[in-house]
Amino acid sequence: MRIQESGEMYLETIHVLSKKNGHVRSVDISEHMGYSKPSVSRAVGLLKNGGYIEVDPNGYITLTDVGLATAQKIYERHTVLTQFLIGLGVKAETAAEDACKLEHAISDESLSAIKAFIKR
Repeated sequence: MRIQESGEMYLETIHVLSKKNGHVRSVDISEHMGYSKPSVSRAVGLLKNGGYIEVDPNGYITLTDVGLATAQKIYERHTVLTQFLIGLGVKAETAAEDACKLEHAISDESLSAIKAFIKR
């Protein structure tokens, strides 16, 4: 099942928050992303039904293997694109914002070429 861009953003956020805090709840996602609790609740339900996350009885969210792989892929894209744009002279804040938009659309081939270029 192909996940939507918004779902990728949620997975990336869950991944980042779990690395930072060790645990993630819907309220943490809501605060981090600036989305309403009902919006986050709906997204969490969709991700759970899609097999990307699990939610325990206490409301703690963990990524499944598929969810983690997807989140790591998006996070890597974000990181690589941000580094690349900063290397071109873009301000860090702008680079991060633009990378967030680009990470969902760039092909694997183009990302690989950028990664190879950065290594040179």
